[in-house]
Amino acid sequence: MLDPLVSPVLLPLAGVTHGFFTRAGGVSLPPYATLNCGLGSADRRQDVLENRARVARHLGAEPARLLTAYQIHSATAVVVDRPWTPDSQPRADALVTATPGLTLGALAADCTPVLFADATAGVIAAAHAGWKGALAGIIEATVVAMQSLGAHRDAIVAAVGPCISQPAYEVGPEFQAVFTASNPNFSRYFMIPAGATRAHFDLPGFVRDRLASSGVGHIEHVAACTYADSDRFFSYRRMTHRREADYGRQISAIALS
Repeated sequence: MLDPLVSPVLLPLAGVTHGFFTRAGGVSLPPYATLNCGLGSADRRQDVLENRARVARHLGAEPARLLTAYQIHSATAVVVDRPWTPDSQPRADALVTATPGLTLGALAADCTPVLFADATAGVIAAAHAGWKGALAGIIEATVVAMQSLGAHRDAIVAAVGPCISQPAYEVGPEFQAVFTASNPNFSRYFMIPAGATRAHFDLPGFVRDRLASSGVGHIEHVAACTYADSDRFFSYRRMTHRREADYGRQISAIALS
C-alpha cells in the first residue's frame, strides 16, 4: 500500500491533491525496495515506471502526466503546460503549472522537497531543494515562476517535506564557509552538538526561512528525517555510511485537477 505523508494546509485546497510519498507500496527489489521513483538510479526501468504510475493513480492522475525534472541542484524553475516523456525531462529543480490534469513531482533522498499551491489562482509547483539549490535561489525562482502564471505570494501555501534533519547532517568547515561567505547571518543554521567536533547543518530550517523571506503566505513542515527512518525513506547519506551499492529516490508530488 502507498503510504504518503500529507500536509494539513494543502489537504483542504479545492482542486489540488498531493502526497509526500515514502518508499512503501512499490514493486522495486532491494536496495530499491519498494517505491523507488528515480529513473537516475540503477533500478530496473520498468519497475520505476510502474512505481511512478502507482503514484499518479493514487493522486487521481494519468501516469503519463506525472512529470519530474532532470534535477541538477540549480535555481532553475520551469513553467509546464504539457507533458513530456521521461527521456525528455528539462534540466531544472522546480516545475510550475497552471494546466489542469498535470502532476508535478520532486525526487529526493535527503534533499528537501517543497510543494506549493495557490488554489485560488490555480497554480501549483514542486521543487527540489538541496543545499546548493536552496542557497542559489530555487525557492525564490519557484515563487517568481508561480507569479508569472497569476499566483499571489501571500496566497501561496508551501509544505516542506521529509528530508535529512540537522542531527544527521554533519558537515565540514568548508561547507559552512560557503554559506557564511554568502551571508554571515547564515551561521545560525549551523551548530555543534554536545560531544561533537564538527558542525551540523539545518537544511529544513534554511529552506523554511527562504520561503518566509519570499513572502509565501503559509508555510508548513511535514517533519520526518530521511536519514534516521530507513523503514520509510531512502537516504543518500545513509547509503554512503553503510557502503551500499545504490539508493532509491522517493517522490513528492502535487496535482491540479
